[in-house]
Amino acid sequence: MEASGGERPDGQRPGVPDGLTQPLPADRQGSIQEIDYEARHYINAARQLVSSRFVDPAEAGREVVRGEPIRKRCSLYLPAGYEAAPADARCDVLYLLHGVGGDHREWLDGSGQAGGRPLLAAILDRLIAAGDIPPTIVVFPNGRSAVDWTDRSFNTEGTNMLGFYYFDYELRHDLIPFIDARYRTKAAAASGVPGGDGQGGRSHRALAGLSMGGMQALNLGLGGFRHDSAVFAGGASRYGNGLVPTVPAPGMTDLFSAVGAFSNAPTSSGGQRLGASIRAAGFAVRQLMLVCGDEDLLVQSSFEEALDGLKEAAGERLGSLLREIVPGGKHDFGVWTYAAYRFLLAAFGTSGSTGN
Repeated sequence: MEASGGERPDGQRPGVPDGLTQPLPADRQGSIQEIDYEARHYINAARQLVSSRFVDPAEAGREVVRGEPIRKRCSLYLPAGYEAAPADARCDVLYLLHGVGGDHREWLDGSGQAGGRPLLAAILDRLIAAGDIPPTIVVFPNGRSAVDWTDRSFNTEGTNMLGFYYFDYELRHDLIPFIDARYRTKAAAASGVPGGDGQGGRSHRALAGLSMGGMQALNLGLGGFRHDSAVFAGGASRYGNGLVPTVPAPGMTDLFSAVGAFSNAPTSSGGQRLGASIRAAGFAVRQLMLVCGDEDLLVQSSFEEALDGLKEAAGERLGSLLREIVPGGKHDFGVWTYAAYRFLLAAFGTSGSTGN
């Protein structure tokens, strides 16, 4: 199924319903935490991929070495009542990725405030309290899998930038196992083993992101190309930012059945490549959503290119494809918060609603 969204019948720009943006009483609010974990898969200062397991250098597109783990930090939203809930009360999980200049706090700090509470958290509180989505954990990682992961500068020759294109190894082998082992996730329970093997619980796990994080959701989540600086990889950048494609990423559709990309960055792979990867992987993507503002000149072309031929190439492995252009939308949280609301309903909605 393919659906499009756009301007509402009353002529107003679509947005999050007002009733969802008001904070609930404190005892009905979810908690927000920051947690540290070990990452054993990352780009080191020599631009090598550090890995605790065998990775074929041909797959990685660079030398693979052993190395000491690094400590990274992510933010976490836990639904109201999580701590007091019984041991068999488990949650769906959304991994929500930030943009090129952001970090694990961008979604919480950038979406605005609702009565002193992060707007996105207030929306989550309301959706869960109303039963529109089940109790859901949201993980906000730092998407730079690099030794200098705290460096937020836009430096296409830096390892911090290269780390964006290798986040899938960390997500697959470090962060998801950590979350599934530490928190009561449906994905871990469905896999049948402590901590989860990923595949059994993929229907209870979703991946989405804004801008650079949207590129990661597509290129790393579905299976597009990694990128590196032309200074190191050779060739000329067609994006005008010094980055060139290198090797294909294998994708993570064995881990995620729902993927969302909001204002996906220029280095996003084309739809035919993404669709072919979905088909070849053999795991059905039941929900794919791409959203962009019609005034977002930065990424309009990459948004359209990511959709071009995607549905046809994916074939029966792609379930629902939702494409939405937001009237008056720019490259900002006016689009991204709305897109996150829509995606939560599409990925986990209890009534099958997509927020229309």
